[in-house]
Amino acid sequence: MPIPSVVPAPSTIEIAEGDPPFTFSGSTVLTGDPDATALAATLLVRRTGVAMPVALRHRQAPDAFAPNPVHIDFSLTPGLPAESYRLRVRDNGIEATASDEAGLFYSIHTLSQLVQGRDGEFSIPSVLIEDAPRFAYRGVMLDVARHFHSVETVKAYIDRAVSLKFNVLHLHLTDDQGWRIELHSRPELTAMASGTSVGGHPGGFFTKSDYREIVDYAASRHMTVVPEVDVPGHTHAVGLAYPELVEEPVLSEHIHEVVHEYGGSLPQSGTPYDGLAVGFSSLKIHDEKTYDFLADVFGELAGMTPGPYLHLGGDEALGTEPADFAEFIRRASELIADLDKIPVAWHEAGAAAGLHDSTVGQYWGFVTPIDGMDDKARAFVRNGGQLILSPADAIYLDMKPTADAPLGLTWANGATSVERAYSWEPATVIAGITDADILGVEAPLWTETVRDLDAIDALAFPRIAAAAEAAWSPPTGHSKLRTWDSFRARVGRLGPLWKSQGIRFSASEEIDWSQE
Repeated sequence: MPIPSVVPAPSTIEIAEGDPPFTFSGSTVLTGDPDATALAATLLVRRTGVAMPVALRHRQAPDAFAPNPVHIDFSLTPGLPAESYRLRVRDNGIEATASDEAGLFYSIHTLSQLVQGRDGEFSIPSVLIEDAPRFAYRGVMLDVARHFHSVETVKAYIDRAVSLKFNVLHLHLTDDQGWRIELHSRPELTAMASGTSVGGHPGGFFTKSDYREIVDYAASRHMTVVPEVDVPGHTHAVGLAYPELVEEPVLSEHIHEVVHEYGGSLPQSGTPYDGLAVGFSSLKIHDEKTYDFLADVFGELAGMTPGPYLHLGGDEALGTEPADFAEFIRRASELIADLDKIPVAWHEAGAAAGLHDSTVGQYWGFVTPIDGMDDKARAFVRNGGQLILSPADAIYLDMKPTADAPLGLTWANGATSVERAYSWEPATVIAGITDADILGVEAPLWTETVRDLDAIDALAFPRIAAAAEAAWSPPTGHSKLRTWDSFRARVGRLGPLWKSQGIRFSASEEIDWSQE
């Protein structure tokens, strides 16, 4: 029997060789936890086309639906680890148990992946799965600053991500090209700085109501939203609204090279920027008005965000002197901590003395670190914090999957194949860093070349599944499933499911999709 198509790979899976599978029919009844049965009714019916009634109460009398019904039952059982679940599939029924709603939620997505068949005949092989996440933080990031994406697109991306057991959505809300979140304390940010995107395309922003809708939608799917306001660099748009807070653009040789390669014009104070260069902008570090601004922005954002994290950015601040950068990071991280939130910052902030000891670092360097990126990342752990791993040459989903792909960039060591996205191990990226030091894994999707959901799908899938496995599954070498050959076989059988979910994935030649 081939390995069932479960992605990310579960902690353990036992296949009952020779046992008959569970077969969907008109007598299949969903019972147990009401939230779980409602979700299962949606996902399994969408995948199979077989109508499955939901019992009005646990184990409702069989004759209420059909003769001799076969149950798919979902129940909460105290004592299991958070987000974990146990799934038993037999020919006469399916039982899913978990200690919390999140675990049941993930068991349903596993069931959806296990479905086999077509043309009205669908089954699930007899298996026993016991599963739990490796890391507590399993994130995707969507950049809505370079190109703005609507609430509906963000919600669609949430649904795609949670189906692979991601539980964090990091929203990159601000950058040189635009400010995307309404704040009543600083109304000029959206009035003056939200109208454009990369390439001169239209901009946009989330109202406070929009943001609340995203947060609530994510929470209903056991996902936490982490908002990012990127400072002190990436702040050209801030200057459109509050010019007194920003320095003049620093037009280094690097900025000229980027403009020459990608086109566009050089950044100018007071003029919207729609190019691709980074590192030229900075807030004024020694002006107290800057910190009044941060207090307003982070204070209001904290009140809008029920999750524990606020991301302050801190990357590519090439227009800020190192000593000034260190002072800024100290004050910004303290400000967020004083709001009873956990500061998160890109790994460059690790170089700043005085970084608040609760700050989580996000490493975006390469799988093999260069230029001291690893030293800056280790500083967060020495300081008492943890790390989120986002190696750019493995799980930056905006990198081209092939050299001739129409979308994406190639600055992170060229095109990133599916195999390269898979073939890395979180615990070996930064010497001296173990699982205990790693909060989790996050796959960013920057949107310089991404304007809509189709483009998101084309770049994210199937490589997002590789990031999901790094975040959820046992370490490389600790499971027979944690190999490239196993992964590509399992992903190859997910095509019908992804199509049923409306995902317009790239049919990578690295994957054998004929197994559908």
